[in-house]
Amino acid sequence: MNRITLLLATLVSVSSSLFASQDRDSTNATLFVVKAVKVDGNVTLTGRLTDPLWKSAPRAELNYEIQPGDNTPAPQATTVMVLYNSQYLYFGFNCHDTSPSQIRAHVTDRDNIFQDDFAGVILDTYDDHQRAYEFFVNPYGIQADLMRNGNNEDASWDAVWYSKAAMNDSGYTVEMAIPFKSLRFPTSKIQDWGLEMFRNLPRDSRVQISWVKLNLNDACLLCQTGTLEGLKGLQSTGSLEVLPYAMGLESGGIYNTDDPESHFSNGPVKGRVGGGLKYAPTPSMSLESVVNPDFSQVESDAVQISVNTTFALFYPEKRPFFMDGNDILSTLIQAYYSRMINDPLGAGKVIQKSGPWSVAYLAAEDVNSPFIVAGEEGSVSDNSGDNTFATPFHSFSNILRARYNFGIQSFVGALGTTRNFTNAHNYVGGVDWNLFFSHNYTFDGQLLLSNTRELNDTSLVSDPTYFGNTRFTKAFDGQEYDGTGFQADFRRDARHYSFRLTYKDFSPTFQAEDGYVFSNDLRTADMEHSLFFYPNTPLVDNWGVDVESGLHYDYQGVRKERWVVPTLILNLKSQTQLTASYFLVNDELFHSVNFTRVNRWQFQLETNPMSSLTFSLNASAGRFIYREDQPALGAGHDISAELVLRPTDKLTLTIDYARSRLSDIAGGELLFDGYISRVEGVYQFSDRLFVRLIGQYDEFNKAVEVDPLFSYKLNPFTIFYAGSTHDMQDYGRPYGVVQTAREFFIKLQYLWRS
Repeated sequence: MNRITLLLATLVSVSSSLFASQDRDSTNATLFVVKAVKVDGNVTLTGRLTDPLWKSAPRAELNYEIQPGDNTPAPQATTVMVLYNSQYLYFGFNCHDTSPSQIRAHVTDRDNIFQDDFAGVILDTYDDHQRAYEFFVNPYGIQADLMRNGNNEDASWDAVWYSKAAMNDSGYTVEMAIPFKSLRFPTSKIQDWGLEMFRNLPRDSRVQISWVKLNLNDACLLCQTGTLEGLKGLQSTGSLEVLPYAMGLESGGIYNTDDPESHFSNGPVKGRVGGGLKYAPTPSMSLESVVNPDFSQVESDAVQISVNTTFALFYPEKRPFFMDGNDILSTLIQAYYSRMINDPLGAGKVIQKSGPWSVAYLAAEDVNSPFIVAGEEGSVSDNSGDNTFATPFHSFSNILRARYNFGIQSFVGALGTTRNFTNAHNYVGGVDWNLFFSHNYTFDGQLLLSNTRELNDTSLVSDPTYFGNTRFTKAFDGQEYDGTGFQADFRRDARHYSFRLTYKDFSPTFQAEDGYVFSNDLRTADMEHSLFFYPNTPLVDNWGVDVESGLHYDYQGVRKERWVVPTLILNLKSQTQLTASYFLVNDELFHSVNFTRVNRWQFQLETNPMSSLTFSLNASAGRFIYREDQPALGAGHDISAELVLRPTDKLTLTIDYARSRLSDIAGGELLFDGYISRVEGVYQFSDRLFVRLIGQYDEFNKAVEVDPLFSYKLNPFTIFYAGSTHDMQDYGRPYGVVQTAREFFIKLQYLWRS
């Protein structure tokens, strides 16, 4: 740990002197100011700005087009009013539109409005340019909320707040009421918050309208916010949230999936209850626990193509308990990945923000602990061949994170994780940093040390090969070893010219069992340069060229990969982006076979030309490595496409298709060919009520899935679900498609808040 302490002390010393002369406040903080006006009563939200209290509100105009224009005059007028009382912060938007028939808006589930017209705010409650809350509303009053951490946005974060909106002959109006209980902020008596007010206008281009001027050569958006000035007497007493749930389910399936004639048996109806408790004694601190939590996947994971993939697949987190606090727990190296806590009996979490310090602690006991074991050429698989595999063992995980913010968008931090079994463990600890300077330069990195004592159970993993040139095998044979992981990035982000330099160094025995680290035994250096131009013509908004190149060596000094990939990027009118890349140099050593000239094209297309249609395509064609025990060079393609149709403002049809095909170049043999198709239909009766039907076919596994769902959602946490899942298998002739499993479920969850 002396190494970590020395590095942390050096970073603090260097960064303190480097940033001592930097002014934390931007010019916008003094030029764009809204003086907070407090009212005694509550504003009645009608969506039409009809409450008399709005007459006392200060007004601000959104005068600047920041995309595709560069602080040019806004094409439409937008006025915003701001009020607050002891419980709520209110915003009222009057969004004028000279062509109201062109407004794009749909009745959808929350967080699904980003192809629509919408208006909203960004709140930097600590005014430290580190993190901010984002709240947006479309013309039907549908909400979207995000957590911004620097220049990264997390749409999985949800909060309880209120909104109404209405369209009229001259545009639309929006009203928002954000409870102070839903925010973290200082405890000082008088506060100034960073504020940006924003409007999205999707037409021929995706026009973005801002309250403040934004310099695109300044990579720090939060450094350029205006100021909401003089908030007084905010509600700072303790808040309590109780989130109980009750559910019932009935499952059934055939006894033997290898035998389509096997008897289908319905299991008994089961019930389950549990819940969570969250207490916030101050606006800057929260304590949360869950007992017997229900983490059933109502929002099921879309199947991904895993053929010819040697690394563990990544799936996003969808469980509410784990999503809150991700802005603090996330680090450059993903040493904490909440889905590695698979089926907890219980979990607890504490988050504290005090001045420049942020601290988070999470503990959980898991009853079916999964594993991602990092390896050189792929994640180590269990004896069944899975790269990510669950086990019947109990584990106890602790995650501790501390972060100290300073200067502009800069911090130093520390992360520690532990995962303990009865006779095994994995410990990871280290430091990370993000240093932002000269408006568009960033140097960030992370150093981690790990200690692992494996499970002693070769029935799970029996691979006798070694981690690199060490004496430790990949088998679960009870060995203990240490490892190191390191990554550093230096980049410039600007309007015209940007670059990035990345170095990664992971020893052969580095493991992070609480995280998503799937490869080790590597030293890679990667460089990328981008140059953009902004003609803003009737056809093109902007275009650019990008070149990425890199080298990858293992710890024995053997070159594993080298690559050079030039890319052309076109942002066209009709909200269309086209990207074309070519793997000009792409050589790789895989399973001791040296593959050269693995050249291929890659194309990406995203277009939203009209309110009722969105289409995206990602296609690669050319040469690929067949990644099996006997590897080969193949010719083929990977294609994934999504078509979203909105025939009415309440009906959405989404069609996804992914296909992968590869043939051996030397012999012409077809190595694999298959596809996954998925169709999802959603009818949204209101902002709270929808029905959904998903149908999915996986040709690789001949699997069919049909999932109907009824959902009523009063807010992100008070919900009622009723639905079922139906799994089927295509056994071919003479059996055809046979149902192999089925589940019916009903769930009620209610948020009680004081």
